[in-house]
Amino acid sequence: MSTVKETVEVEVPVHTAYNQWTQFEEFPNFMEGVEEVRQVDDRHNHWTTKIGGVRREFDTEIVDQLPDERITWRTTSGDTRQRGSVRFQRVDDTHTRVELVMDVEPSGAVEKAGDMAGVIDRRVKGDMRRFKDYVEHRGTETGGWRGRIKPGPS
Repeated sequence: MSTVKETVEVEVPVHTAYNQWTQFEEFPNFMEGVEEVRQVDDRHNHWTTKIGGVRREFDTEIVDQLPDERITWRTTSGDTRQRGSVRFQRVDDTHTRVELVMDVEPSGAVEKAGDMAGVIDRRVKGDMRRFKDYVEHRGTETGGWRGRIKPGPS
């Protein structure tokens, strides 16, 4: 598994950055290769991606979510294996640090070669820059979910 980490500082309050990130169906607006995210319920999402001409569908489960602080997830089905977390840290009233850490397991020779060449790392860095532009340009979130999801027993 490869670990990718990227941090951006966005010029919006922490609740705005957090609320926008909870709008998973908006991810195709700033995540390269994400064609669709369908929110199944508060805890589950179905993803459709197309990266390097390869289309994949997979499901994710949010395993921990605390408003204005963090969202942690893992894949539950499909041939994409990943887990990660995004953390939100208030810098001041109008700035937030957003840190994304993902563990990704590439499948297939092409994805493994791309990972070795830094493609996954560059894609995540680009996605975070585009999130920054997206949320700052809007100035307000498109919605928000403020519920709490607690980790279950391991």
